[in-house]
Amino acid sequence: MTDSGQIESGQIESGQIELTGRSLHPGRADAPLIQLEQPLSFWGGVDAAGTVVEARHPQYGIRLAGAVVAMPTGRGSSSSTAVLAELIRAGTAPAGLLLAERDTILVTGALVAAEIYGRWMPIVELSDSDFSRLATGRAVALTAGLAPSPVQVRVDSCTDTPERIRS
Repeated sequence: MTDSGQIESGQIESGQIELTGRSLHPGRADAPLIQLEQPLSFWGGVDAAGTVVEARHPQYGIRLAGAVVAMPTGRGSSSSTAVLAELIRAGTAPAGLLLAERDTILVTGALVAAEIYGRWMPIVELSDSDFSRLATGRAVALTAGLAPSPVQVRVDSCTDTPERIRS
């Protein structure tokens, strides 16, 4: 275990790695991974279908709905809370979020969706070293308990490709 309370990652079987993070919001996800190169604001950066519409974002046009999305952190606005909660309600949100840095705005959106709509989306904070091991197109399985409990994140090979995820 590290000084921050996180369990270190390890190899679990050929072609599969297990990373350990800290739960920021409970939930379960098993979906293809999309790794964003830059932070993203859900307010104005993602449309109602869950597609990146921020023209200057490197992953413009990528559909995030149903995928586990890894990104360094969110990028403002506090209105992203309401947008994320609505995406979760509508079924067009990411299946889960893996973050390199805690983001209270995104966690609040997930909390609101769980409380009002009874829909859960896991959010997990990974260490920088584990976050750097992620790659788009791989399958990810995670079950996050109540914050701040440790979470195992399994990353495997995946048949989905980034092109299939494009809208």
